[in-house]
Amino acid sequence: MTEIPYLSVVVPVYNEEENIPELIERIWGSLSDVNYSFEVIVVDDGSTDRTAEVLRSLKARYRQLKVVIFRRNFGQSAAMTAGFDLASGNIVVTMDGDLQNDPADIPLVVERLEEGYDVVAGWRKDRKDALVSRLLPSKIANWIIGKTTGVRLHDYGCSLKAYRRDISKNLLLYGDLHRFIPVLASFQGARIAEVVVTHHHRRRGKSKYGIGRTYRVILDLMLMIFFQKFATRPLQFFGLTGGGLFVAGLAMDFYLSLEKIFTGQEIGKRPLLLLGVLLIIAGLILFCMGLLAELIMRTYYEASGKRIYVIREVIK
Repeated sequence: MTEIPYLSVVVPVYNEEENIPELIERIWGSLSDVNYSFEVIVVDDGSTDRTAEVLRSLKARYRQLKVVIFRRNFGQSAAMTAGFDLASGNIVVTMDGDLQNDPADIPLVVERLEEGYDVVAGWRKDRKDALVSRLLPSKIANWIIGKTTGVRLHDYGCSLKAYRRDISKNLLLYGDLHRFIPVLASFQGARIAEVVVTHHHRRRGKSKYGIGRTYRVILDLMLMIFFQKFATRPLQFFGLTGGGLFVAGLAMDFYLSLEKIFTGQEIGKRPLLLLGVLLIIAGLILFCMGLLAELIMRTYYEASGKRIYVIREVIK
C-alpha cells in the first residue's frame, strides 16, 4: 500500500535544464532530516530545451519524484494547477525552478503553516533582482494589491508558499492568476501569514518574466477586485454604475427640455444633449449587462453544484 505523503512540493519549470539537477538534489537535501514523508512534483510547462529528458533521468534516482510534462507551454498558473491536482500531501509547497528560491526554506514555511495558518507566503526581503525592471515594479504592485484587496503582504510575487490541502484543491487558477493566490485564498477565508525567506541571484538560464507583464498584472488586479466585491452579485456593480449614468443623462436632457419649453432656446446642436443621450444609452446597456451577468452567475453555481461559501470546520 502506497504511503500518503504529508508534504507535496510543486515546482513548475520552463527551460530550466541547467538548474534541474541541482534543484532536485537541494530539495532532497533540505527534506532529508524532516520527520514527515514527502513527494516532489515537477511540472514541465512545455519546455523547448532538454528539461524533459533531464527530469526523466532523475526520476530513476528519486523515488518520491513525480514528473508532469505538458504538450506545450500553458503558463505558470496552469502548471501550478496541475501540481495542485496531483498533490497528495496534507500540505502543499510551491517554489520556482530557477534556484532563486532556496529549498532550505521549505521546512521553514511548513513550520510556520503548522502554527495554525492556511497559507504562508515567502517574503524575499533581500531580493536579488534588477532594480528598475523587477524590484521597483514589484514594490509598486505589492502596495497597490494590498491597498485595493485588503490582503496585506510584502511580496505577492514570491513563488515559495505553503498551503493546506483544502485551500490548494479549491484554487481556480487560469490566465496569470498565480500572482494573486493569497487574494484567491482570502475569498475562502484563509488565515494568511508571511515569513522571510532567502533569495539568490539567478546563476544559470534567463528569467522568463520582465517589466512587460505589468499591464497583464493590472488587468488581473481589476479582475480580483471585481471577484472580491461583486462575484456573487454582479447586478449591484453594473446596476449601480448603469443607474448612475442613466440618471445623469436623464437630468441633462431634462434640463435642456425645460430650457426649450420655457425659453425657446435651440438645443438640437448642443453637445450637452448628445452627452445626455449617450449616458442614458450607456446606463441601459450596463444595466442589461448586469442582468445577464446575474443570470450567468446563478447558472454557474446551480449547474455546477458549487456553493458561495466555504466551511472551515463542523463541530458536532
